[in-house]
Amino acid sequence: MIPIQLTLEGIYSYQERQKIDFQSLTEAGLFGIFGSVGSGKSSILEAISFALYGETERLNARDKRTYNMMNLKSNRSYIEFDFINYENKKYRATREFRRNSKNFEDVKTPNVVFYEWKNESWIPLEHSNSEKLIGLSYANFKRTIIIPQGQFKEFIELGATERTNMMKEIFSLQRFDLQQNVSALNLRNRSELDQLEGQLKGFEEVNEEQISAQKEYLKAEQLKFNEIQKVFKETEEKYSKLKSLKDEVELLQRKKTDFEKLTERRTEIDALDKKTEIYDRVSRIFTPLLSEKNKLETEISDQKKNKEYQLNILQETEIQFENTKNKLSVIQPRYEALNESKLQEQDLSLILQMLKFSEEIDILKDRTEKGSKKVKEVEANQKLIQQKIEELSKSAELLKLKKLDSALLLSVGNWFSEKKKLNEVFQNQIEKIGLKKAETEKISEELKSFKINPETFRNDFKTHAEALEKEKKSLSEKKNHLEVQQKLAHFANELHDGESCPLCGALEHPNIVEFDDVNSELNEIQKQIEQIEIQKENIQKRFLDIEKILDRKKIFEEQLNSEKESLQQIQNTIEEHHKSFNWEEFNAENPNDFEEKRQQSFSIEKQMDELNLQISLEQKNLDKERENLDSYNKALEKFRLDEAKKEEQIKTNEGNLKVLTWIDYRKKTIAEVGEILSQRSQSNYETEQNYQQLVKEEKEITPKLAEQKTVVSQLEKRISELEKNIAGNQDLIGKALSEQFFNSLDEIQQILIQEINVQETRNIIQHFRIQFETLKNSILELEMKLKDFSFNEEEFSALENQFKASENDVKTVNNSVIKITTEIERLEKEFKKKEGLLKDLAQLQKRSENLKIMTNLFKGAGFVQYVSSIYLRQLCDHANVRFHRMTRNQLSLQLNENNDFEIIDYLNEGKCRSVKTLSGGQAFQVSLSLALALAESVQSNAQSESNFFFIDEGFGTQDLESVNVVFETLMNLQKENRVVGIISHVEELKEKIPVSLNIRKDEERGSLIELI
Repeated sequence: MIPIQLTLEGIYSYQERQKIDFQSLTEAGLFGIFGSVGSGKSSILEAISFALYGETERLNARDKRTYNMMNLKSNRSYIEFDFINYENKKYRATREFRRNSKNFEDVKTPNVVFYEWKNESWIPLEHSNSEKLIGLSYANFKRTIIIPQGQFKEFIELGATERTNMMKEIFSLQRFDLQQNVSALNLRNRSELDQLEGQLKGFEEVNEEQISAQKEYLKAEQLKFNEIQKVFKETEEKYSKLKSLKDEVELLQRKKTDFEKLTERRTEIDALDKKTEIYDRVSRIFTPLLSEKNKLETEISDQKKNKEYQLNILQETEIQFENTKNKLSVIQPRYEALNESKLQEQDLSLILQMLKFSEEIDILKDRTEKGSKKVKEVEANQKLIQQKIEELSKSAELLKLKKLDSALLLSVGNWFSEKKKLNEVFQNQIEKIGLKKAETEKISEELKSFKINPETFRNDFKTHAEALEKEKKSLSEKKNHLEVQQKLAHFANELHDGESCPLCGALEHPNIVEFDDVNSELNEIQKQIEQIEIQKENIQKRFLDIEKILDRKKIFEEQLNSEKESLQQIQNTIEEHHKSFNWEEFNAENPNDFEEKRQQSFSIEKQMDELNLQISLEQKNLDKERENLDSYNKALEKFRLDEAKKEEQIKTNEGNLKVLTWIDYRKKTIAEVGEILSQRSQSNYETEQNYQQLVKEEKEITPKLAEQKTVVSQLEKRISELEKNIAGNQDLIGKALSEQFFNSLDEIQQILIQEINVQETRNIIQHFRIQFETLKNSILELEMKLKDFSFNEEEFSALENQFKASENDVKTVNNSVIKITTEIERLEKEFKKKEGLLKDLAQLQKRSENLKIMTNLFKGAGFVQYVSSIYLRQLCDHANVRFHRMTRNQLSLQLNENNDFEIIDYLNEGKCRSVKTLSGGQAFQVSLSLALALAESVQSNAQSESNFFFIDEGFGTQDLESVNVVFETLMNLQKENRVVGIISHVEELKEKIPVSLNIRKDEERGSLIELI
């Protein structure tokens, strides 16, 4: 990540909007941010972290973060941060939050928006997840890019699990965490294996022998089926003919029975036919006339009831109309006098207002008198405060003449502080040189015990070793010669006439060589060779011990020379520092005199501060009295204006009176006049409302009365028309009775009450007659067909039993054949399926064994931890390149078998110790080396062209020489295409860094950023 721009407003001590252009800083490769303690340096890093992640090092969500981050003089906080990520894309992160105007301590949740620079404009993103853009969590961001104050040692003190998780995230080591994948594969394979094993349990009885046995059984059953089926066909043919004859005989008998039943119903059907014809004729003629008669009778009854109801409403309306006319005649005179009564009401309202103004004028006169007295008191007090301020100012001016210049005291004080610091550094360096000399002498004493010449000891040891090797070689040759002689003696002793020689194959052995016994000599030579090996090992061990001591001596001598060079540099610095003393008021060799004068100046300054504080307090009192005086004068002026306005209003109201006079009421109280006004107002309101209501009622009743009379008249006409229609209907009914030969209407109603369904009844009659004729003809046909045949029931019964028995035999054997065939097909399918399952089972079992090996390999993220340890060791090697340079090859960093960091101390025979034993300065050096190495690895892993690294403080723990070494390390990073920013209050660094920002805190405006 490379920063481009940061905008701050209302954050911590940044009251006004401040903007940092990082492009001008990052171009230098190395830049700094300097300022006094509490000026707001670290707030810049917190603002960047909060803009990206919504997290800060100093505050968390439980600390009311937004309230405590917001400047106490601001009601709005805003952060805008532009940066380039590892993909070389430009992004912007903004966070804004505001204070609740009604509750000072209530600060709303920040509004966060991320943007991407596309097509020359900022495009809002749908998310605000900075981990996607930067590729790091907040915890690892502050370990590899921005390291907050006091967090430098965090990485080396992390536990094994936390460090593994960190390496896992930074270097994407989760791709090596295959435990879940292997576990899922193993679980799926186990499930498939269990299913296969379960399936195979159902195939235990399926085999080739069983299939062959079923096929043989099928052949026997098929032969049996063919024989039984032949017998069944002969029996079936006889049975079919006899059964057909039986069915026709039984059918003739049933039809004769059915015909007898139909003959009995014929008379009933004829009567029903006649009855239906009469009902149909009466219904068609009389039903419409009777329906019209009922309809007219119902309507005339309803109209008569409605006429009676409407007559009652007409009578009630006439009574209501008369009552309203009487009430109007009573209220008319009062309504005509209403205008004059309203004028009196208006005059009473004006008089009531005049009485209130008179009362308020009396109150204003009393307040004006009291206010004038208070103004005189304030003016007197103001003069006393002014005199006191003048006296204090004169005292402060006198003290100011005696005080020394603050800049002069600061410069001289810094010079003496630097001198003291240089002297201490000089003494410490002398002590270091003494320690190095003592170590060198101690090593020289160790070498004396070896009694060697350091210049020639390597050649001496080499010569000695070569002599021993030569002697060993000679003895080995002699040993080989004796072993051959010993073997030949053995062969000679084994030679016998007639037996072949093992060397030449001869059967005769005339001259057998005789050899002496060489076993004792061989043993002696073997002892000498072993003794020479022991001497060689001792020489080699002695050589390595001396080499190790000489290496240590060389390291200490180099360190001694380095310390002497440092001492000379310190001496030169002290001389230069003495030359820079150019103040005649003080003595460079007398710091006590300077300290005494500085304390006097401080005392004077303190007295001046106290006087200025008193003057400030008195000035505030004076300002307060002036404000009070202005307030009192404004109040008096307002009282006078109000009094004049109210007197003018009384005169205006008196001129507006139309009926009443002011003299008649000025002695009355406000309550009395208010009561008279209330009564008059109520009376006028009631008169006007009652009159208007009666007029409205009269207008509503008049049309209603006329309408009701019209309704009654219409009802009378309709009743007359209905009575004429009923008379006509009765004439039509009488004529129809005469024409159809009926004596009365009761006969018609008795016929219609039957409610016969004519169409359905005629269908029933027609169906009966068709059925009767059809059955009659069918009986004649069957009798003609069967006249030449006879049926024997016993013969048929015997043949039927024989047929059923034969049919059952066929079914039984056929079912057996089908069952056996089906079973053979099932067994053959199951056998093929079993073969496939066995093949799959073998593959799954083999895969299960392989997955078991992989499970053990990736169990408990062990593989990730192994890869993490490799990355850590590489990281350690890269960090040591700078750590050796910073410590002048005195210390080295390594990982132990538990993957914890340890320190190798070359000043103590290269022994190991915990990193927790390091001093504050050494801990900073090793942490810086690790942080730089980690950042380099992140840069390499992300394949970015350049990267950014920010350090907050840490330099205060270093001495002057260490600061120079660290600074040289940071300068070299520019050559590695790295951008490094540092935050510090160490002045030595400020002079060395090419470009930097200075943070200055103003009492009124807050923190201000200046480019220097």
